[in-house]
Amino acid sequence: MLLANVPASARRLLAARAARSVGQGALVVDFALYLHALHWTAEAIGALYSASLLLGGLATLLVGPASDRYGARRFLLAYEGVQVLAAVLALLSSNPAALGVAALLGAFGRGANGGAGPFAPAEQAWLSRILAQEIWGRILPINTAIGLAGMGLGAALAALPSFFAADLPELLGYRSLFLLVLLGALTSLWLLFRANEPRPRAASAPATQAGTSAPATFRWRPLLGFGAINSLNGLGIGLIGPLMAYWLHLRFHAGPALIGPGMAIAFLVAAASSLFSIRLNRRFGMVGTVVRLRLVGLLMLLMIPLAPTFWLAMLAYILRSAMNQGSIGSRQALFLGIVDQRHRGLAATINSLSIQAPRAIGPAIAALFFAAGLLSWPFYLGAGLQALYLLLFSRFFGNSEAAAKGPDS
Repeated sequence: MLLANVPASARRLLAARAARSVGQGALVVDFALYLHALHWTAEAIGALYSASLLLGGLATLLVGPASDRYGARRFLLAYEGVQVLAAVLALLSSNPAALGVAALLGAFGRGANGGAGPFAPAEQAWLSRILAQEIWGRILPINTAIGLAGMGLGAALAALPSFFAADLPELLGYRSLFLLVLLGALTSLWLLFRANEPRPRAASAPATQAGTSAPATFRWRPLLGFGAINSLNGLGIGLIGPLMAYWLHLRFHAGPALIGPGMAIAFLVAAASSLFSIRLNRRFGMVGTVVRLRLVGLLMLLMIPLAPTFWLAMLAYILRSAMNQGSIGSRQALFLGIVDQRHRGLAATINSLSIQAPRAIGPAIAALFFAAGLLSWPFYLGAGLQALYLLLFSRFFGNSEAAAKGPDS
């Protein structure tokens, strides 16, 4: 079994990811469309998404290092509590101010593959302390796959407002999806209460993937170097990912009935890709796996704006998502392996913040292009940034024999 010999607390963390991912998947499809139906402008939608990402980046900066000192559990419980508050607020009101506050608190529409948003570094550090490092290359892709599968279910449920349009007002149909966020947060709270967190152990010389000893001292240079490389990826993602459903609506006049099932397929295929990456890690190493998957994803990204029909564009998006998101677990394992376990919250913070901070700029820039009718430009700019990221990524990790071999090799 894929989860054989996985501690009960780790299983509960994986289950919490599954619970919260359903609401995330629904809002990735419908939140921007909901704002559009409320007559928000493209610039206002982009600004809200950017502000949400920026706020998330600031929270990440504080939470990750603090989780190394105080533990991750209390921060994740607080995160789920905030999600409950945001979901209730969005259910009760569509007032722009109230909805804006709820969106900022709940990170609505951004998606996080089931992760805990700005608190994801604490979640990653907690999981890494429970699991032996030699199984990271197997369990972290499974963790990603679980979140993607839940996102797929949520994206499929996002089509419901269209199917019930005759019996339920459109805006009320959109608002009802916040129930998924509320139920997911309550379920995650229960699971996290039942999970135990080990205290970080002093790192004498833990084994690395190649069987040698990891350094006992903290090394800033590789973390900051990779963070700089990762920022290119973050900006490229921000130009495309957060407003993809909105772009499909503007380009093809598609609604939730088409976008929801299409994105559901994309998330489910990405989940399968994440599981398949476990085998690729054994054959090519984690670096080789990431580079191969991301190269195919880059080609698919360039195909999306060239597609003449909705389903051709969606097919390219599905393949691109499978390649990019399927490599998330491998990239997390590589980055967390740079440091000893006392500093994994900080390492996960740098990894997450280096993506989120530049990603926050992307939606505002993309929205300006959308408002000007230049719908293809964000894709070409994003492709250029991700191509440069991939080149630097392969050079950064390619010189490390320990990283190039998967932990299960």
